[in-house]
Amino acid sequence: MPPLSYGDPMHPLLGDDLARLPELLDETRAYAVRILQGLDDRPVAQLPVRREPTPLPAEGSGLKGAMEAFAERWEAGFAASAGPRYLGFVTGGSTPAALAGDWLTGALDQNPTSRVDSTAPDLEREAASWLRELFGLPAEHQGTFVSGATMSNLAGLAVGREWLGERHGISVAEQGAAALGPVSVLSGTPHSSVGKALSLLGLGRSAIRRADTLPGREAVDVARLAEALEGLGGRPAIVVANAGTVNTVDFDDLRAIAALRERHPFWLHVDAAFGAFAALSPAHAHLVDGLGEADSVCVDLHKWLNVPYSGAVQFTRRRDLQARVFANSAAAYLGPVGDDPDPVHLTPENSRRLLAVPAWFTLAAYGREGHAEIVRRDIALAELLGERIAALPGYRLLAPVRLNVVCFTLAEAPERTGDLVTAITESGEAFLTPTVYDGVPALRAAFSNWRTTEADVERVAKLLERLAP
Repeated sequence: MPPLSYGDPMHPLLGDDLARLPELLDETRAYAVRILQGLDDRPVAQLPVRREPTPLPAEGSGLKGAMEAFAERWEAGFAASAGPRYLGFVTGGSTPAALAGDWLTGALDQNPTSRVDSTAPDLEREAASWLRELFGLPAEHQGTFVSGATMSNLAGLAVGREWLGERHGISVAEQGAAALGPVSVLSGTPHSSVGKALSLLGLGRSAIRRADTLPGREAVDVARLAEALEGLGGRPAIVVANAGTVNTVDFDDLRAIAALRERHPFWLHVDAAFGAFAALSPAHAHLVDGLGEADSVCVDLHKWLNVPYSGAVQFTRRRDLQARVFANSAAAYLGPVGDDPDPVHLTPENSRRLLAVPAWFTLAAYGREGHAEIVRRDIALAELLGERIAALPGYRLLAPVRLNVVCFTLAEAPERTGDLVTAITESGEAFLTPTVYDGVPALRAAFSNWRTTEADVERVAKLLERLAP
């Protein structure tokens, strides 16, 4: 095909799709509705069969042809992760309002990192302030949207790294992590994303120093943490506290940890990826008491807020340090950093989706009480499944159901847990993820989907009873 000149017409397939766009979007909507209405009949998960890539189409087939090819080649192999019995990882679905917001995000196609051309950053600011209220954080905590908990932990720890530099009279953002020398990051049960973040930040995974946890718990022993801080001889450190560990949803005593700053200098980062939502349950809000004392907080939104992947928020008290780390001061077209920085100066990304729209929509549509109902119901359903499992002779709980995760194993042969995970997946009835807790192979059932009901719990319990050795 000869090269195009400025006067040549649009590619015919593009022109045809543009002319038929309303009709094609209606067909896409109908296809999406069929998928959502078929979640109950779709296998919740399946053991994937690897497919090799086909050659890139030379001419293409237009949107309709692409949708037909996707339906034939790929859609049937996807998990029903938006559905009520997908209990693996900690995966929410998408509320109707969040799904609508996500569609509009694609249609508007905004890059919200700068205020030079739209009010998109102001919408993000409003959504972040709503989330701050939702979790009961004080006004000095300012939030910025990022893609997930890993990026939220990365951003919070990057600000903490700059705080360490400030204590030493240097700017790590300018002089590099090597100027800090060895850094101590203390935590009882850090999530794997913390190690990844420290690797990316040049502090290294070896910076993590495991503080002792309470007997039979994943929560840190605050007295032993104080001893570890004392052993640093006054050197400033970073403490990563947990508001909801991934295996048993255990919570560190955040207020007691924060009080240690009266005697020891440290940046307090709290990983509250899904545990922050305990604030919405009156019976569990005490678990996040002291969250507002943190210097930075990670919250993942595509978990319990039930917005589509990807979306999370990073809160910090020290936006000045955050801007020092992520500033694009050498790019005049991105605007000055100033006292009220645009998001382009606050996160690793210079360009990204308008992540806040699905969160804004679901909060505007259902408010605090709507989301509190999801949280309370999921907690009750996790407790119900825990009761059912405890009553089955082939299984045993490895920890109490503290919030929304049930951690259990086979009573007689935990080493066969992998076979059970495979059998559950092959059944198509549910999806649970494997783990290892206190050296024991185990399973996790994590409840965070807005659709899940008691009937779903009973189906999962009957499946487990049928598969029990």
